[in-house]
Parts: sequence; C-alpha cells; structure tokens
Amino acid sequence: MSDYLIGVDGGGTGTRVRLARADGSALAQASGGPSALARGIDNAWTTINGVVADAFAAIGMAEVPLRDCAIGLGLAGVHNREWAAAFVAADPGYAALALDTDGFTTLMGAHGGRPGAIVAIGTGSVGEAMLPDGGKVEVGGWGFPAGDEASGAWMGLRALNHIEHVLDGRAEGGDFARELIAFCGGSRDAVQVWLGRANQTAYAGLARFVVAHGGTDPVARAILEHAGREVAAIAAALDPGGTLPLALCGGLGEVLRAWLPADTLARCVPPEGDSAAGALRMIRQRLQGATQ
Repeated sequence: MSDYLIGVDGGGTGTRVRLARADGSALAQASGGPSALARGIDNAWTTINGVVADAFAAIGMAEVPLRDCAIGLGLAGVHNREWAAAFVAADPGYAALALDTDGFTTLMGAHGGRPGAIVAIGTGSVGEAMLPDGGKVEVGGWGFPAGDEASGAWMGLRALNHIEHVLDGRAEGGDFARELIAFCGGSRDAVQVWLGRANQTAYAGLARFVVAHGGTDPVARAILEHAGREVAAIAAALDPGGTLPLALCGGLGEVLRAWLPADTLARCVPPEGDSAAGALRMIRQRLQGATQ
C-alpha cells in the first residue's frame, strides 16, 4: 500500500503536480516547466521529478520516498507508443505507475470519472469522451504541426504566416502584425532566425497576440473564429448526438468559449477538476483494481 499518491499533468508548456495521502486527501501541489515526451524522455523525467520534489518540500520532506509513492501521469506525447514505453522503462523507482495521455486525465478530472466529453486546448489540442458503457472515444491529438487544431501552436502558426505575408508586401498589417513582427525580432532576417529556433511551445506563445487582437483585427478574428469551428467539429465527432456534457479545458478552453458556435456552447459545462486531479483519480483506480 502506497503512503502517497501523485498526480501529474505534463504538457508542452508546463507541468503540474498534486500530492495526496493514500486516501486521496490533498497535501500539496507544485508546478514547473514542460514535460511533454516530444522534448525527450530524460527531460520529461527530470522535470517531473523536480516538481514532485517541490511538492514534498512543501510538506517539509527533503527527499521523495519513491518506494512509498504511486504516481499517475497524464502526459502529452503518450500517443507515440515508443516514447511511452521508453518513459515507463525509465521509471526511477515509484511503487506503482499509471500512464495515459494528458487528454484522458483531463477527461477524468473534468467529469469526476463519469461519462462526458472534453476538448482540451492548450499548447496542443485533443478531444476525449467517456461513453455511458465505459467506452472511450478520442478525436484529434495528432500533434503539431500536422494536427492540434485550435491549439495555441496552431494559432501561432497562422499568426506567423500572416506576418510573413505582411513583410513580403502580400498583405496589409495593422497593430496585430506590427506587435508580432516586433516580438519576433523586428525584421525579415530576425523572423527567419526566430523560425529556425521555434518549436511547438514557441508557436503557442504567439497565441496571446491573436487573443489580444481578436476584437479589433480581422486576421486575428478569423483565426479565432476558425478555432471555434474546429472545437465544434471535434466535439461533434466525439458525441454526434450531443448527449454528453462537454467541458472545455486547458489554458485556452475558457478563451475559446466566446468563439464557439451557439449549439456547441449550449452543451458546455464547467470542468470539475483539472488534468492533475484526473491523474490522481487514475492512479487511485489502478491501485483499487489491483487489490480487488
């Protein structure tokens, strides 16, 4: 029996950890940098272990008692089964480990383990649903740049394309374009350097400009309207009959409510908990199943 339960939400922008007693009662939480598997298995474990250590430090423990801890993790990149297997193989010695996508743990947190649907929108995006019969449906989650529609990185890529056109003289630009160009270095040559260094997280960092100018700039507004339609399409594919409660989750979930079609917005309910809470629920269920 593990003395401590750990729930981890690891994405391309940050990592959140919840620490609880074996009965699920909360002890502490902590956060840190990104731990998506696309950034490397060693990097993911280094980040996660560091944030877990911060959570234990918050309750006065200088070391993490690995053999007394059961850890549940919802991580971006688990869709890649090779990465997932390599991550599990590098387990530093936790007493028990449960791993799934950050989309699944978001679903578990949003509806308390009950049937429902979520569209999680942050650095990336994915849709997940749990059906009344226990079946699971997943839509999207293909990764950037091929998929992740409506996500921060998806928005950032479109914003970057806009300033390329402005710099070339193929399109006119307003304050939206000028702020983006300045952020990326201020000139064509500087933007080229930015592009050479940019990853998914960097593109997602441009989404804040899209959101800030959505009410005044036609290009930013078009990106947000398109994002709203993509969220609606994911929700419809998850639950064609529209019978399940739908929660918008992730850092951009609340932002995109304003850009959803009316029929999709009408289905939305507030999430009960976040992905880290869902990861805690997942490891508790795993342990309870092992003892039955």
